[in-house]
Amino acid sequence: MVELRKRREAPSDAPQPPQKKSSSFTTAKTEAVSTKAALTSTNGADKAEKLAVGNSIDLEGFGGDIETQDGETTNLKTLVDESKNGVVLFTYPKASTPGCTTQACLLRDEFTPLTATGYSIFGLSSDSPKSNTTFKTKQNLPYTLLCDPNATLITAIGMRKAPKGIVRGVFVMNKASKVEAVEPGGPAATVEVVRGLVKGAGGSSGENVGKVVEAEEVQKDDGGDKEESQEAPKEDTEGIQAEVAAEVADTAEKLDAQDLTDV
Repeated sequence: MVELRKRREAPSDAPQPPQKKSSSFTTAKTEAVSTKAALTSTNGADKAEKLAVGNSIDLEGFGGDIETQDGETTNLKTLVDESKNGVVLFTYPKASTPGCTTQACLLRDEFTPLTATGYSIFGLSSDSPKSNTTFKTKQNLPYTLLCDPNATLITAIGMRKAPKGIVRGVFVMNKASKVEAVEPGGPAATVEVVRGLVKGAGGSSGENVGKVVEAEEVQKDDGGDKEESQEAPKEDTEGIQAEVAAEVADTAEKLDAQDLTDV
């Protein structure tokens, strides 16, 4: 006869299996990702955050490093610090294309009045230094062209077009690191934005340029009057000389007549 044994019940307070501890590698990786996300947000590469007029920006690391057409490394903070009253960045999709050439040349033609209040103008694209150097030389551009091949600064100022394009527009920041303009637009609209800011700051643009031309014309007219006034004494001098010559002739005739009488 087989005897059946009753199975013992497991005690209710039996110890639970130990939980796996997270490795230091996993923790470090998580912290690194969090740190990277924080840095990305602070340097302006966070696509969700759009800039608006009046925003004050911490420029430390904002937009990363870029190059000039001469290959010199710089960044937005340096450009603002070295400017007198702020910077104008006009963005263009590709150097030496028709629309970009029009935009660059409009700013070239109004460079003097647009910089009268202390703004420093820069072109910004993802073109290489070589392409921008050719563009600058061929079009005789008086300002520096900035090269941003990774579009870090372009993205930071909100001028990046998905997936790899660039929005034509203008970004203006004053000396206090406050955004004064951030607008997409065509070549003429880009210049108009800057012209409006300069006019508001008391600079000469638009109508003021016309006044300068009028003033130059008035100066030319004044110069003409001066020339006429300078010619008048010349006529008087000739008259005096004629009178002197006539007197000399009369005197000579009298002397000749006296000589004849004496003989």
